Amino acid sequence: MSEMLDKKEIDKLASSFRESRILLSAVELDLFTTLDGKLLTSKTIAEELNADESSLEILLNALCALGLLKKSKNKYFCAETASRYLSRKSGDYMANLRHTANQWRRWNNLTGIVKNGRGAVTLSGNEADREEFIAAMHYRAKPQADIISYMIDLSGVRKMLDIGGGSGAFSYAFMKRNPELKSVILDLPEIIPITKRYASEEQMTERTEFIEGDFLTADFGKNYDMVFISSIIHMNGSGQNKLLIKKSAEALAPNGFIVIRDWAMNDNLTEPPEAALFSVNMLVSTKEGRNYSEREIEEWFDNAGVRRTEKKETGFGPSLYIGFK
Repeated sequence: MSEMLDKKEIDKLASSFRESRILLSAVELDLFTTLDGKLLTSKTIAEELNADESSLEILLNALCALGLLKKSKNKYFCAETASRYLSRKSGDYMANLRHTANQWRRWNNLTGIVKNGRGAVTLSGNEADREEFIAAMHYRAKPQADIISYMIDLSGVRKMLDIGGGSGAFSYAFMKRNPELKSVILDLPEIIPITKRYASEEQMTERTEFIEGDFLTADFGKNYDMVFISSIIHMNGSGQNKLLIKKSAEALAPNGFIVIRDWAMNDNLTEPPEAALFSVNMLVSTKEGRNYSEREIEEWFDNAGVRRTEKKETGFGPSLYIGFK
C-alpha cells in the first residue's frame, strides 16, 4: 500500500468488506461443497441448503462475479478454484475459513471495544467454535511445521513440551523428523480431547502425553530438552508472557532451549503491517493479547535467565526466537 492513499483507494478500502462477507457467507452455508461436481438451479440449491431462493440467487450471482462460481442456462457450478479450495470434498480444502467467519463477528465489535475496553472474551467458545479454531490452526501449521522441523536442531531433543499445542501439528512434524523424540502437549481441558483425536490420526498417540490445564497454573514438569511455544504469546498480556517464559525456562533440562514461534514487531509496533493488523484481531478476541516487539521478547528471555538467543526468519510471517538455558 502506498504512503499516500487517494480518494478512490480509501473508498475501495472501506468497501472491501463486501467481497469478504459474500465469500464467508457462502462458506458458512457450505455452498461450495453442495455444488461441487454438480450443475444446479438456484431452486434446487435453496432446497438443499434450506435457504430463501430469491435471496440465495443474488448471492450466487455475486459469487459468479467474483469468479468463484460459473453460471450456464440458469444453472450454477463451482469454478475450478472453488472446487479445489472451498469444497469439503477436496484434500486442499481451506479449513481456516470457517474460523475466519467466526472472527468476523468479533471484528464487528471493534468500535465498541475501542471506546469501552475489552469485554470478557474467550477463544474457546462453544464446541463447534473450538473445532473450527483448531482445524484452522492445524491447516495453517501443518505445512509450516515440516519446514520448521528442518530449521531447529532436533538431534539432541528427546523430550519436548508443546505449550498450547492445539492439534499437535508441530509436535508430530518434529517427532517424524526425530524418531527418538517424545512430546508432551499442554492445552486447555476442552481442547485436549480434540488434540488426542489428531494424535490418533497421525499415529502418534504412543509417543505423546497430554496435560490438561492453563499455562498460568499448570505444572509443566521438568527436564525438557525443548519447550515449543507457537502462536501463544500474542494471546497473552505482557505479564502473562513474562511468567510463561520463566516457567518454561525452569522446566528445561541443562542445555535445553525454548522456541517461540510468533510475530515480532518493531519498537513502534507498526511493522510488519500484517502483525499490526493481527494485533487488532487479538484486541477483539482476547482479554489482553497483542503482538509484541523483539525487544519485549528479549526482555522476557533475560528475566528468565536465558543465556543466549537467536532469531530465525521462516519466510512465512512469524519468526522463530530461540533461547538457550
